[in-house]
Amino acid sequence: MAIREGIIQHRAGLSPLYDEHRRFQRINLQVPLFVRGKDAHGEQFLELAKTLDISALGAFITCPRPLVVSEIVTLTIPAPSITSSALVPAGMPPIQARVKRQQEAGDVHLVGVEFLKPIG
Repeated sequence: MAIREGIIQHRAGLSPLYDEHRRFQRINLQVPLFVRGKDAHGEQFLELAKTLDISALGAFITCPRPLVVSEIVTLTIPAPSITSSALVPAGMPPIQARVKRQQEAGDVHLVGVEFLKPIG
């Protein structure tokens, strides 16, 4: 388990549920993105969130709204400004992802999502 995630779990009073074995390396990268989906009440929403880390198969994000585990959400990375670096290609299509886990951490929710199709 990543040290950062262990610290977050420790602060939130949570213990790890299992040892993680990853097929792809995670990259600690904070990228703003929009999350679109349906909440627990079936209402459509669009929230601004950010990644904490990302891999080819998924991401760990912070979101102001609780998400429903197993639901499909759409992640959209805003088009970068002209002066930004080329880390994110312009016009990147929306990413479909399944919510795998989520936990409250103060005024945000920490959410693990798995992409329906690997990126990269």
